[in-house]
Amino acid sequence: MFDLNFFLFQSPSVDATDATATAAQSQNIVDIIVSGGWMGIANVLVLLVLSFLAIVIFIERWLTISKAGKIDENFINNIRASVGAGNVEGAKALCRATDTPSARMIEKGLLRIGKPLKDIDAAIENVGNLEVFKLEKNLSTLASIAGAAPMIGFLGTVTGMILAFYNMASQQNVTPSVLAGGIYQALITTAFGLVIGIFSFVGYNLLVAKVDKVVFLMEKTTIDFMDLLQEPGN
Repeated sequence: MFDLNFFLFQSPSVDATDATATAAQSQNIVDIIVSGGWMGIANVLVLLVLSFLAIVIFIERWLTISKAGKIDENFINNIRASVGAGNVEGAKALCRATDTPSARMIEKGLLRIGKPLKDIDAAIENVGNLEVFKLEKNLSTLASIAGAAPMIGFLGTVTGMILAFYNMASQQNVTPSVLAGGIYQALITTAFGLVIGIFSFVGYNLLVAKVDKVVFLMEKTTIDFMDLLQEPGN
């Protein structure tokens, strides 16, 4: 026998559908997040913190690494001229006035002049390792955010679906509006987590590429300096 009540329950009237759409439109993102309870709020707060950290780390590292990569083309020529003229103190002063990793490495080499080339090279390499460590500061944190943010977003998806099914089980009349809150929360946290993860992943790889470029310039400057020490008359 045809069940009219069942049909009416499964197929809401146009007026009911319009009312549901109007209610959904009246909700903003904050209302949806708050409706998810403490778990939904906690997920979003964690994602907000991660997004803030990712942006701050990326901007700070980008500016720092870019500054480290700015090397004056005449720097090593000026060092060569000073050392060739016997003005080692002038070469050291030039290094101190140049705020770059390469300059600090060359200054360490100048402090070791008179010792075997092997010792000078080892001293420069030690300073170089410290400078690379400074350049890579917080990059591991950015990589961790790239991996953690999507997972936290997916956690929000799970909690949102739990909320949706809980509402469905606790309501006698299940309408789209009953499920909408949990589903909205699930989709919002997933999208938010993925956006943060993509930004962090791309930002991390861009910064690693810039660090590699700076390391190459540091190695080139070191080789030029060691060649300078082996020139006749030095």
